[in-house]
Amino acid sequence: MNDILRERLIRKLDTLPEERIYQILDYIDFLESKYAPRPATAGNPLKRFAEGVEDTLRAGRMSAGVIGGTMNVMNKAVGVLTDVANAGKSVASEIAGVVRPSESPATQSQSTQSQSTQSPPTQPPGEQRK
Repeated sequence: MNDILRERLIRKLDTLPEERIYQILDYIDFLESKYAPRPATAGNPLKRFAEGVEDTLRAGRMSAGVIGGTMNVMNKAVGVLTDVANAGKSVASEIAGVVRPSESPATQSQSTQSQSTQSPPTQPPGEQRK
């Protein structure tokens, strides 16, 4: 879908009450089930969970206002959890970046042992004169 069409749809949706928007969503779901080669999926598991909660509320015939309020809270929670997950990934990648360049103590002791077996130990300067 091109950006102009997407913006036009959003502009039209913004003028409608939430109850009508849910009717449009139902119609889009119908069209998707009938004509889409494969169903669209939300990439983020948290968003899929939020959509499941929304679908459950709609199936329970909750009012559009209740669903909208619940989804606003869910959207904020998904945003917070996504930010926390991104921060955790950032910290983990920084830790991994610090650990990779330096050798672990076990690797250092192994390299020291292999060097000692490869070359004979040097004698102290006083011992070499004898």
